[in-house]
Amino acid sequence: MNPNQTPSPAERFAHWVIRWRWPVLFVSLLIALAAGSGGGSIVFKNDYRMFFSPENPQLQAFEKLRAVYTKDDNVMLVVKAPESVFEPDSLEAIAWLTEEAWRLGQRDDREPGEVPDYYVQRVDSIVNFQHSVAEGDDLIVEDLVQQPQQLSQEELVEIAGVARNEPLLYNRVIGERDEYTSVNITLTFPEKHAMEMVVAATDARILRDRFLEKYPGYDVYLTGAVMLNNAFSESAMRDMTTLIPLMYLTIIIVMLILLRSWQGTLGAVLVIVFSTMTAMGLMGSFGIAMSAPVATAPIMIMTLAVADSIHVLISLLHEMRRGRSKREAIVESLRINFQPVFLTSLTTVIGFLSMNFSDAPPFRDLGNIVAMGVAAAWLFSIFSLPALMAVLPLKVKPRPENRKLWADHMAEFVVARRRGLMWGSLAVILGLTLVIPKLELNDQFVEYFGESVEFRSDTDETMDKLTGIYNMEYSLEANESGGINEPAYLAQVEAFTQWWREQPGVMQAFSIADFIKRINKNMHGDDPAYYRIPDDRRMAAQYLLLFEMSLPYGMDLNNTINVDKSASRLTIVLENLTTREVRELIERAEVWKAENLPDDMHALPASTMVMFAYISERNIISMLTGTALAMLLISILMAVALKSPRYGLISLIPNFSPALVGFGIWTLLVGEMGMSLAPVTGMTLGIVVDDTVHFLSKYLRGRREKNLGARDAVRHAFHQVGTALLVTTIILVAGFAILSFSSFRLNSWMGELTAIVIALALIIDFLFLPALLITLDGRKDAATKLSTENPSHETAPVTA
Repeated sequence: MNPNQTPSPAERFAHWVIRWRWPVLFVSLLIALAAGSGGGSIVFKNDYRMFFSPENPQLQAFEKLRAVYTKDDNVMLVVKAPESVFEPDSLEAIAWLTEEAWRLGQRDDREPGEVPDYYVQRVDSIVNFQHSVAEGDDLIVEDLVQQPQQLSQEELVEIAGVARNEPLLYNRVIGERDEYTSVNITLTFPEKHAMEMVVAATDARILRDRFLEKYPGYDVYLTGAVMLNNAFSESAMRDMTTLIPLMYLTIIIVMLILLRSWQGTLGAVLVIVFSTMTAMGLMGSFGIAMSAPVATAPIMIMTLAVADSIHVLISLLHEMRRGRSKREAIVESLRINFQPVFLTSLTTVIGFLSMNFSDAPPFRDLGNIVAMGVAAAWLFSIFSLPALMAVLPLKVKPRPENRKLWADHMAEFVVARRRGLMWGSLAVILGLTLVIPKLELNDQFVEYFGESVEFRSDTDETMDKLTGIYNMEYSLEANESGGINEPAYLAQVEAFTQWWREQPGVMQAFSIADFIKRINKNMHGDDPAYYRIPDDRRMAAQYLLLFEMSLPYGMDLNNTINVDKSASRLTIVLENLTTREVRELIERAEVWKAENLPDDMHALPASTMVMFAYISERNIISMLTGTALAMLLISILMAVALKSPRYGLISLIPNFSPALVGFGIWTLLVGEMGMSLAPVTGMTLGIVVDDTVHFLSKYLRGRREKNLGARDAVRHAFHQVGTALLVTTIILVAGFAILSFSSFRLNSWMGELTAIVIALALIIDFLFLPALLITLDGRKDAATKLSTENPSHETAPVTA
């Protein structure tokens, strides 16, 4: 800076920070501690319904069905016998497990009031299946298996025959392989404590261990809604305890290698710690719950906080190597970085706030937490970091001014090959953008977890050997009290049930029609000819009443029919289908219903799988608005900050193309996406703008302050900011790539794609943007030169 020039606001600010460095550091510490005190209020949320907003129509249909029938929070214990389940020893083991399952949670070692009570609502297994047979004019309903050790071979064969021919058992409790069977425990939770399902999952594991100790040689696999919810909380805890330390280690190593300054590394770590403390503390103060997606927030904040620090530190060290004193270097670093660091922080905050348009609340929470962390990182980067550098003894070796950096060689490469790089880049961007429509939406919630997660491996075994974990359900209205007994209604339910059984990918479908047909057969001397719907409504009602009165406690039909018998439940068990295949099944079912069922029976399907089948689609649609708004705001900010609408428009291509190219590459490599990838465009938009802002700001300084031509301005930008951009990109890519080690696939996929987009942003800003600037501004330079050399030329001089 010229000594006669008036100091800029950024320079005056830098002198103020240096002067009051100790109070600045003390106040920074107080802010971090005060904000971080809210961290003790953070609670975990482990309900899979957290991924759906209250307005989600699939969630509303699911909650409506749960309100009418029994809730389906369950634990399924899948038992693998040494040989066939239809052996006395195996049936005795299943009988013991069934009996003990009724007492799940009644542990003697639990302190009174330790956790809220939850209740076992019912237990279903092959042993206690309510089998009905006729004896004269009487209907006998009793457990299918009684006194296993006293069963004859003939009785065992009969039991196996019933199991394989009963829709309520086959491909549900018993599959094609006789050594596998299930004991399903349906639980009721008071929903007053976040740890209810965690405790239930722990109790289920204790029960499993007791069974294996009593019956060695058996295997038990745990799945169901309770284990799914528990897997969410365990994944969040695993990520926080493993990935965050790994991130700290990575940052420290990379910073030491690239900065070659322990003081700079210490300063960056201070910014990271303060920023993370502030954001996570505010999270607790605002009542934002911890969940598996939110668990990645500290890693994202750490990564982005380093990016702010790097630009300040790189410029500071660069100026000191040129021979400036530490004070002069701090002032110059803040002078040239204050505006771009503020702008990049603001655009990053806007990008993450765009996640509030997501249809999945946890991703809204993630966006808000990271936005708070980025804002805090900017605050600590321009206040605390320079103050700490002013306090620490910082010495660097001078470097000759004319020494060529790698960035200078990069600049010469780009200048020499600008046309090929520009047109080649455009071709690649366009080509990869065109393949994006081939990307398939898939959200199989079981595959959210890595194969190392117990829930995933146990569920995979269940789906492969016994039954489907995915299902769909309909509540079919009869339009009047007791209407489910109407033969016409039952015939329509039966027809819809049979249609589902014939569909590819469907393992089993069952409804009230199956109960009625079985009872009708029983009441006619078990004559197979009467395995059909009764012709008379009163007769059907009497049969159903007689059957219900014969059922023991906990085995009623409340999970199949509603209280006033005006609606019944149809359940479809699915194979391991993709969500696209599920959506196609639902579409075909809607067509069939429209052609064959009355309007009163046109219910929406409901289940966990149905909700996840549509969440990606809804998330993408909702995020389009958020991303478009972020694009508009960022474009306006770029034009204002660069003091040029023209350069604001030029920046659009390098700002938006990395996400397009990233999704194109993802389409070729992976071919499918889940709901976590929908916010990536808006999220990364705010990050990738950083490279463009820093490069353009240095390029324009060269044009405006040094009167350089386009080619020399590109060389100046590479020399000034090339190293900083490379270092920040390496750290950002490393930080988000660490998320790929998450056992929770939503986090790992989001981390992988974000890392790809950030890496592409640097490549585009190093290869395409400079070539584009030289091409566009080179013409202006030529016109200006021609006008200067030939005053009679019609073109007026052009100033940058």
